[in-house]
Amino acid sequence: MIDHALLHPALSDEELSSGCQLANRYGVATVCVKPCDVKKAAQFLKGSKTKVCTVIGFPHGVNLTEIKVKETELACEQGATEVDMVLNTGRAISEDWEYVEADIRAVGDAAHSRNAKLKVIFENDFLSQGGVRLNSEELKKKLCQICGNAGADWVKTSTGFGYAPQSDGTMATLGATVEDVSLMAQSCPPGIEVKAAGGVKNLSTLLEMRKIGATRIGTSSTEIILNECRVRLGMPALPPNAKPTSFGY
Repeated sequence: MIDHALLHPALSDEELSSGCQLANRYGVATVCVKPCDVKKAAQFLKGSKTKVCTVIGFPHGVNLTEIKVKETELACEQGATEVDMVLNTGRAISEDWEYVEADIRAVGDAAHSRNAKLKVIFENDFLSQGGVRLNSEELKKKLCQICGNAGADWVKTSTGFGYAPQSDGTMATLGATVEDVSLMAQSCPPGIEVKAAGGVKNLSTLLEMRKIGATRIGTSSTEIILNECRVRLGMPALPPNAKPTSFGY
């Protein structure tokens, strides 16, 4: 279920290598890396069952559609088999559905034509006030429907970097919440899955997200979660990774 996140902007090449080794050792679904790291990650994981995922238009989704498409094409050529695209949040809040759907469809077509799958990131932290006419819940439901129309394979809660103003004046990101994951799972058309990302840092939270409908988890706490799982199953924990790469995602 896990996409091991290696997305921090300050992640070094050494940490990328270490993170890919960790992902391979635990047999996770993918490593989720920045576009500049796709080629190296694919080389590190050559022959592994763990695949390479990357992010498109990350983290704010404001690139022109043509740029997102080109970024997707290059990523697939360099070894990505899944792409996590950030939708244009401002257009979604403005309820410009034609733009939002065309943006998603263009990236999806580029990915699917290269045998890659598409996840669409909503960045729910930015949708808490709703849109022009729709409230927050209605807006997320509408986006699930649009993703279905546009041919997405997953919808995803967050980038993990969606810092929004709080009531006390600070900036914070909630990431995946039980309420959002449940709503998205119930609102998606058949065949569209849900990825919970941001704040899933232990096995109990992962299992709770799975119970309410998430089929994929984005986290940098992979080692903690899967060693906790091994202990629960009566298996010995694997030795700790020599150079941890978790940045709290």
